[in-house]
Amino acid sequence: MPPNLTKPNSGFTSKPSPLCTFVSLIILLIIGFYTLHYPPGNPKKVLLFQQIFLSSASNSTIASYLRSLTSHPHLAGTKPSLETIHYVKTHFQNLGLETHTVPFQTLLSYPVHASVSMHFGNSTVLNLPLNEMGIPSYPSSGLIQPYHAFSPSGTVHGKVVFANHGREDDYRTLGLMGVNVNGCIVITRKGGGLSRGAVVKIAEKKGALGVLMYAEGDVSKGSFGSGVERGTVMEGVGDPLTPGWGADEDGERLKLEDKKVLERFPGIPSLPLPFESAQLILDSLEGPLAPQEWRDSGRSNLSHVGSGLVMVNFTYQGEKKLATIYNVVAVIRGLEEPDRYVLMGNHRDAWTYGAVDPNSGTATLLDIARRYALLMRKGWNPRRTIIFCSWDAEEFGMIGSTEWVEQNLVNLGAKAVAYLNVDCAVQGPGFFAGATPQLDNLIFEVTKKVQDQDSEVVATIYEKWKTMNGNNIQRLSGVDSDFAPFLQHAGVPSVDIYYGRDFPVYHTAFDSFNWMINNADPFFWRHVAVAGVWGLLGLHLADDPVLPLDYLSYAKQLREYKDAFSRVLDGNISLTPLAASIQEFTSAAKQASEETKKLMEQEFANDLLSLKIRALNDRLMLAERGFLDTDGIKGREWFKHLVSVLFSKIAVRTEVLHTGSRIFLAISTEDLTYRYGNMICFLGIYGPRSNYESGLEFFPGISDAMAESKNMSQKDGHAAIKHEIWRVARAIQRAAAALKGELV
Repeated sequence: MPPNLTKPNSGFTSKPSPLCTFVSLIILLIIGFYTLHYPPGNPKKVLLFQQIFLSSASNSTIASYLRSLTSHPHLAGTKPSLETIHYVKTHFQNLGLETHTVPFQTLLSYPVHASVSMHFGNSTVLNLPLNEMGIPSYPSSGLIQPYHAFSPSGTVHGKVVFANHGREDDYRTLGLMGVNVNGCIVITRKGGGLSRGAVVKIAEKKGALGVLMYAEGDVSKGSFGSGVERGTVMEGVGDPLTPGWGADEDGERLKLEDKKVLERFPGIPSLPLPFESAQLILDSLEGPLAPQEWRDSGRSNLSHVGSGLVMVNFTYQGEKKLATIYNVVAVIRGLEEPDRYVLMGNHRDAWTYGAVDPNSGTATLLDIARRYALLMRKGWNPRRTIIFCSWDAEEFGMIGSTEWVEQNLVNLGAKAVAYLNVDCAVQGPGFFAGATPQLDNLIFEVTKKVQDQDSEVVATIYEKWKTMNGNNIQRLSGVDSDFAPFLQHAGVPSVDIYYGRDFPVYHTAFDSFNWMINNADPFFWRHVAVAGVWGLLGLHLADDPVLPLDYLSYAKQLREYKDAFSRVLDGNISLTPLAASIQEFTSAAKQASEETKKLMEQEFANDLLSLKIRALNDRLMLAERGFLDTDGIKGREWFKHLVSVLFSKIAVRTEVLHTGSRIFLAISTEDLTYRYGNMICFLGIYGPRSNYESGLEFFPGISDAMAESKNMSQKDGHAAIKHEIWRVARAIQRAAAALKGELV
């Protein structure tokens, strides 16, 4: 239990007089009456604490936290990162919170040496800069040179071909032009929705020797456009040596040469380049003219795709080694339901200074903890336990959060109410939210209570958000932040919120405190807004007598998913099992909604009412777990969720003419177009965070089966798809049964 934050009044240490005893008895009787008449979660009391929370916001306090967190680079596993760990841990401890660190020993990757040089026909050699321009000496600043974590070491020498974004259709375009990348070095630019690892994997499959990547930046941003984007090229999440279990120091580990481990890494080296160095290579290319679309898009001065007479020598030497990482965990024990957990998390590690990614979120989390501690001093105690989580090594592949989830999987499955994630709290203007559907209405409710500081007139975030994109809540896709293990592996309802869609200094040495105050949030009011939404979400989930989880929203989303599939599936494949299970889930959601209303109408608290609320809350909490399947997604077995949006390899864009909507389904990696049934589907690869305004991604098992069916006979292909439909139907039935709380 946290220590008492208030000191005892010395006036009550002596023997009380009879009058004092009588007065105290009267006060206790009054308190007892109101406690009995108003059940836990008295709206007036709850509203008071919410108002105190919002009124205690301090932009200057958040700014001071961020300044301290970003005073030096703090890459996971390095000595400077220990200072950041200490800062966060000490902050929680000084607030009187139960605080501890959770160490894991995991495989990380660091650069030793890198070089890129151009070799001309007259025997001259030009060594290209690899670091950002205008940055102090890397050793003295503590910055580690730009690199791709988990890239294999190697030296390659060859001609260069420009492959645009490195997508399958980019290579098809090159093929139509008679350009083959086999035996060449490929240079690509950021964009197109692919992860770095996917770009390298595709290039490797095409026979490339290595990959050079660059981000074009924004020329209007001055020197910020010259940043070099670091990142990982490892596939999947978590420590590659401990797949499925926590990476304890003395625990079991796979060997580095184990096939399961090697499959996580690409087989050819890659390296990020500054834009200026990339442009020098592009200027040297000969061969066919680049397609007009490629030349017109972006900042690059591009003419030809290659190759040419100029050769490039590219060396990368890296080191993969075991390193100790530390999660910091702080706890506020729940008063009535201490065994129910509301988790609020953000990762702490950064490629460089991390002012936006991730420490805008870290500073915001620290401020929420400060304001919760203030509420405790004013008499507040949460109904349920709140757990603050500061993750390590997220940038290497969600390692800290994944290892913790794997280690605590049983307890999280039985006790976790929700996970509230913020990665980059502030990237720029505009509020964005992603969530599992049962949390949609809570997000709407909370954003109506928090002021949007970007509005010229007084307006709530909800009002401004509505004018911006119609209050669109994205579905949490893929593995691009720490919600991934909670949702995809543990089945915990999750949220991810942030201001600003993207920012030009992503993963570069320019992601600093100065950039934040000069560009993204000069007065830190956006940080205050994110803290308001994030903190109120936590208060509602921790304090509301009945959990604010609305599965009618989930049922509506499932029906939309099913309807989308019905438009693209072969008519010989029936969706009846899926439709029936969704109808069953809808019925259970309506029943839970009606039960919630009845219980909230009760005026008097008693043991029976408390038991009924507890039973309903358990069903609301556990329903999401029903979507998990022990066998997981075929080929990606660690991912257990059969319904949620998942990072898929390929997407199909297909226009549904009578609705004008666009639907995304995973089909194939091989063909530019693929006829499925009576529809022609146009392929395009997409990544973890896609454009939700233009499409849906869902039921990954069914989508993958459709992709694989093209290489099977029609009979076997249909059977594979039908099997996945049944698997999803059974998952939805399990969720419905959990929501009903009854055995079949």
